[in-house]
Parts: sequence; structure tokens; C-alpha cells
Amino acid sequence: MTHAADVARFVEEHMEEVLADLDHLVGMESPSTDKALLDAALSGIETWAVERLGEPASRTRHDGGDRGDVLELTWEGSGASGAVLSVCHYDTVWPEGTLADWPLTRDGDVLTGPGVLDMKAGIVQTVWMLKALRELGVPHADLHLLLTGDEEIGSSASRHHIEAAAQNALVTMIAEPSAAGAVKVQRKGTVMADVTVTGIQSHAGLDPEKGASAIHELARLVGRIADLADPERGTTVNVGVITGGTGRNVVAEKASCQVDVRVQKAAEEDRVVEALEALRVEDERCSIEMEIDRNRPPMNPTERTEEMLALLVAAGQDMGVEVTTQAVGGASDGNFIAALGLPVIDGLGGVGAGPHARHEHITVSGLPRQTALMAGLVEQLAGG
Repeated sequence: MTHAADVARFVEEHMEEVLADLDHLVGMESPSTDKALLDAALSGIETWAVERLGEPASRTRHDGGDRGDVLELTWEGSGASGAVLSVCHYDTVWPEGTLADWPLTRDGDVLTGPGVLDMKAGIVQTVWMLKALRELGVPHADLHLLLTGDEEIGSSASRHHIEAAAQNALVTMIAEPSAAGAVKVQRKGTVMADVTVTGIQSHAGLDPEKGASAIHELARLVGRIADLADPERGTTVNVGVITGGTGRNVVAEKASCQVDVRVQKAAEEDRVVEALEALRVEDERCSIEMEIDRNRPPMNPTERTEEMLALLVAAGQDMGVEVTTQAVGGASDGNFIAALGLPVIDGLGGVGAGPHARHEHITVSGLPRQTALMAGLVEQLAGG
């Protein structure tokens, strides 16, 4: 038996403090592209975490360049031969000033605010999970908390720190939003492509034959790009943005589009990338340029992940709740870890809806449950 039910009660009894902490973190605006705000938020989160848990056994802050820094904090457990890694991103999609007309607001069981679900709640849960285990005197594994500041824009500065930390972890917990309480066991990989066509500009009325329309050429390419989708294999393709041209009566010299590809299988990623790279223009007077970013590999469960999931299910049973799983199309930092064949449990964060939208929210009642599930997993790994 785990102490998951005890942890849930502990969180419920301290809910006002938990919510005050969440208000504190949401109040630190941290848009992914604002380095100054990111730096200030990370320092503020570190100060808060140390206030709650005491000085960590180790701490390292990695310079993120023009992106958010990465902070690693480790608190020792009860003689465990290894640490549980919790990866949380503190950056959000919300620009500076959003809080002015949308502060953290509670209406009954619903708590809404910028970044509350994605994923400030996950950071608060992680810290309170360890605080509860300590104050209840429950043996637990070491906790290695890794905070990143560029997840929402691809994790280019933090990826290698995440992968390095995961190598030595018993399991990695990703406190991203849950799927309405379900754990996310599969995520699609993401490929992003920027396609630019260059043609020849001319007057559409006086000299149409002297021009080569980049827009017309791109239009032909878009159909071929969309045809790369294969829903039966879990592969989707979306051309989300198209730009080009300077006027109605001008044969366009430039046109471009932004492509989003989601794949569940690594082989599909290779197929789509190869097909994108093989695209050619039909009008030889035009040229094509393409930038492809294999941003995140697909996340699929490993045997070791299934073992960790069984421990999570056991913790749920101890507190009388059913732990369910779900596959989702969105990607997270968990994709990097799963691609290395390492165990990762994703979607342990808040129960709610509306990430990246004005109705973003969590349920207050979901906080004890989610925090206790994390605690039950960490408790069971106390012996390594």
C-alpha cells in the first residue's frame, strides 16, 4: 500500500496555501520569447521552491542564450539508489500584459488564468508532492526537478539537458496537463517545414508573360504537401500559414507556407521528410527553398514505461481512483525521452482544458488527486 490517499488529504487540508502558490507562479509572466521575464520568473520559482522544500542538495542553472535558462534542483530522498526526474517548463504562450485583464480567477471548482494549466500547476504539484511526502514521513526517492524555459517554442536550448538528466533517472515524470485526468502514454512526433518559392515579378496586365508567379507555383505544391498525410498510420499534415505577393495586379515574386506534420511512427517521419525534400517546382523559372525541423520524435511506450505505469495504477487504487491512459496528437518534452527508450510518464499535471486559449483552466478538485498520484509513484521507487 502507498500513502497516496494520505497525500491527497494533505493537499486538501493545505489547499489555500497550494492555491496561493499557484497564484504566485501564474503572477510571474513568462512568455517564451521574453528573456528578461523568463529570467525573472525562473529566479522567482527557485526562491519559492527553496522556501517550500529547503536548500537542495545540488543546483545548476544553464544559460539558455536568447531562450529561457534551464534550472536543475535535486533534493535527496530516503536512501534510494537513484532519482525520479520531474521535467516542467515554466514558459507560456501568453505575452506580457495578459495578467492585466486576466488574473488568476476562481469560480467554484474552476481556476482560470494564463499558464495555469500549461503548466504552472504541474510545477506546484511537483513541489507539494515532495513537501507532503516529507511532512508525512513517507520514504521516497530523490527528486531531480528540471525547469525549462523554451518548451512552447521547440526546446532547442533545453533538449540536451533533458536528455542528459533522463539517462540517470529511475523514471521521468512530465507534469504537463492531463487528458481530463488520464495519463498520456502516446504523443505524436512533430515535423515543421517552411517552404518558400521565388518567381519573377511583373505587371499582371501589361507583361503577364514576363512573370513567373510564386503564388501559383506554391498553390500547386500545397496540394502535393497535403497529400502526404496518411491518417490510417496516424500521420496528419496541415498547411497553417500562407503568405505572398504584393498586389492584386502584380505577378508575385515571393510566396511561402508553414507546414505542420504529426506522426506516430518514426518511419512515417522519414517518409514525409524525404517527400518534402524531393518537392520540385513545375515552372523552371521559379525556385524552391525549404527549411525542415524534425522538432520532436514520436512518443510511444516502452516496456519500462509500462512498468512505471503499473506503479501509478497501484497508487490510484490505493486512493480509490482509476488511472486511465490516452494517446494525443500534441507533443511535449516527454517525446525526447521516450525516443531514447527511457521510461517516461506524461500528463501528470492539472485536470482541466483550454491550453493556449482564453478559457484555459484547471479544476481545484483535481490538484489533490494528481499530486497524490505523483507521490505514490515516487514513494514506490524509494528503493530504487
